[in-house]
Amino acid sequence: MARIIFHVDVNSAFLSWSAVYRLKELGEKEDLRLVPSIVGGDEESRRGIVLAKSTPAKKYGIETAEPVATARRKCPGLVVVPSDFSVYRRYSADFMAILRNYSEKVIQYSIDEAWVVFDGYESIYGDMVEFAYKLKDEIKERLGFTVNIGVSDSFLLAKMAGDFSKPDKVHTLFPDEIEKKMWPLPISDLLYAGKSMTKAMRNLGILTIGDLAHFDRKVIDNNFGKFGLALWGYANGEDIEPESWEEMTRKGYGHSTTTAENTEDMETAREILLNLSESLASRLRKDRVKAYCISVSVRYSDFTHISKQKTLDDPISGGMEICNTAMDLLKTIWHEDRPIRQLGVRATKVTESDYHQMTIFDITEEQDGTADDAYSAGSGAGDGKITALHAGEELLVKREKAEESMDELRKRFGKDIIKKGSQL
Repeated sequence: MARIIFHVDVNSAFLSWSAVYRLKELGEKEDLRLVPSIVGGDEESRRGIVLAKSTPAKKYGIETAEPVATARRKCPGLVVVPSDFSVYRRYSADFMAILRNYSEKVIQYSIDEAWVVFDGYESIYGDMVEFAYKLKDEIKERLGFTVNIGVSDSFLLAKMAGDFSKPDKVHTLFPDEIEKKMWPLPISDLLYAGKSMTKAMRNLGILTIGDLAHFDRKVIDNNFGKFGLALWGYANGEDIEPESWEEMTRKGYGHSTTTAENTEDMETAREILLNLSESLASRLRKDRVKAYCISVSVRYSDFTHISKQKTLDDPISGGMEICNTAMDLLKTIWHEDRPIRQLGVRATKVTESDYHQMTIFDITEEQDGTADDAYSAGSGAGDGKITALHAGEELLVKREKAEESMDELRKRFGKDIIKKGSQL
């Protein structure tokens, strides 16, 4: 029997998962999915960006990755909630568990989407399109959120089908349906075709996916290079191999996410990295470990990826420390003219040691003047230095205890119960 592939994608995952969490676990009455709402920052935020939006919010012209302040101007009554990756991981795990009930080959691409490969399963599940409807409904009934399922014999076409009209839909896109279902779509709908690329293609008169499919391959190569040729192949139904996208290693601690749209600026990237770093830091503190090595990984819209790591003199476990390190690394490997599809942060070389080598920089930064006071209080230069070092170490301990207290509050009352000033 022929291989059948499902691409299963949670509809507006962060918004949906936030809605389910607030309804089922916090006992709220308002369903975020039924009102103009977004995930991306709280009501006081001036720096946050829109990570996900409800269907009613789309009617106001609100777009993913735009500033939260701009979105609120478009819709004064907009409900804005912060992201909560600890909640998202739980719902993602439940979602993937259902998929793995039906196939041993589930290829998870991001927190909210996966391919499920069925090879010879028709004798078990019957008509696979009918089964896709049953799977979609099971996820909705058991977990409370909806998905789209694309059905094909190709990874690429299944992904394209899953991105057709939403939410809560099943679509097919087999090779013999490409001309009718895919080619009439605007070029911007082609898998991984970013804004800058589609704009450049429109300048050549390429307005639809069909236009690209029939365009001279050599002209595409001369104008757009390897990435353009990849898109040309996708337009003609060439497949992709998602197995090659697995991360290099699973050792250590890591989080990554694929955004609904390509990331094309540093501010958006920092917002995403901060959320990932806070979630990563919470896991480190839960296991009472720190990491000497932080790495950031980038997967571009053409599926190529790059990563860079930094080994620190002292281990860290704080979200802001991890984010700042990740941002420093990102700036060395990313130019904003290359759209990012996926961002990730990892912490490796972990240790259970509480040792921290204090330096004069730690004292100055941590105490904001307290070190100088402590130094002056000593009977001599040596005594002053020792007193200052002890004061600095005490403040580090206090900071770590504060982080742990915040973890506990978030665990009990939700992530939005307390936020750092940098997230406001």
